[in-house]
Amino acid sequence: MSRSQEPHRPFFPFANPFRMISPKGSQLSPRLLSLLNTFEATLSERLQKLVPKDKDDILRLSWMKLAMESLSEIHCDIKNLITELELPVTDWDEKWIDVYLDISVKLLDISIAYTSELTRLNHGHLLLQCVLHKLESNSSEQFMRACSSLDSWRQHIGSKNPRLETCRPILDNLVESLNLPKVKNSAKGKVLMRAMYGAKVATVYICSVFSAAFSGSAKNLLDLPVPDTLPWAQVFSNVQTTVNAEIRNIFSCGKFTVLRELDAVDALVKKLYPLLQDGLGPIEEVTFKNSVSDLRKSADKLSQGLDNLSKVVDGFFKIVLSGRDALLCNLRVGGTVPNSMLGGNVGEQVVR
Repeated sequence: MSRSQEPHRPFFPFANPFRMISPKGSQLSPRLLSLLNTFEATLSERLQKLVPKDKDDILRLSWMKLAMESLSEIHCDIKNLITELELPVTDWDEKWIDVYLDISVKLLDISIAYTSELTRLNHGHLLLQCVLHKLESNSSEQFMRACSSLDSWRQHIGSKNPRLETCRPILDNLVESLNLPKVKNSAKGKVLMRAMYGAKVATVYICSVFSAAFSGSAKNLLDLPVPDTLPWAQVFSNVQTTVNAEIRNIFSCGKFTVLRELDAVDALVKKLYPLLQDGLGPIEEVTFKNSVSDLRKSADKLSQGLDNLSKVVDGFFKIVLSGRDALLCNLRVGGTVPNSMLGGNVGEQVVR
């Protein structure tokens, strides 16, 4: 699943987005300042969760679940902020609407790609269950068939998912559009745009981690510079430095996969191969039975982890979709939605 270590592609610099969304020049009221401070403090807390006590937890499915849960919470925080700002969609500048819709359609696309990969990996669990059934049969004939099934499993897990190829272009596009539109004569709009910048940075980064893990390619892992004047910048920098260093270390080992639970299963599969091919003596039989037992436990742990992660990815998809639908509904009611912003291909992609 993972490929040979690819040279890190330097992240290109872009203009300071903070300059474009800073409240400087228009004084924020105490209430608006409080809303912004609360959002950014919460953003820091959610980002801090991504640094585990043990770095070996990075790229465990449980850690990826936590990361996607944090991302879902950040997007819910944005929706709550919009409500608290008492800024009806009909009062939004067209550029703000464009930003929101552009981000949401890309996140729906990338969520579909992740769901596709999780489904593919879950299918591999069915192959493992077939293998385990044969290994626990105590039949030499079934043992030989198990070897073939193990080959099929490794080929399936190591195959490429074409849907993941869309992730990098989407991430590149999101990175290029990190600069949010200037806001004039609207203190509430400036608060919203600054909050959306923080949410977008967190989203792009976490999605880059998922894209790298699922594709088996370190080139999909991004290094995002952010203005150090933002209150959450230091936390984000620490998270990014810690997580990226460990992920690149994992890739440098040249393992079959960088997903830790999947790697644990693969290690046991490799251990079983020579035992099945060379035959079982009294000593080997004990080792064989222990290895089969360990494989079942690891396979069950992998399956549970994939199921849990699939649920939170689906939850994130629904949060993004509901936010997008609500915005479009309000715009239609107000009669202000331009046809160019409807993103008509989303529905087709969701159906597929």
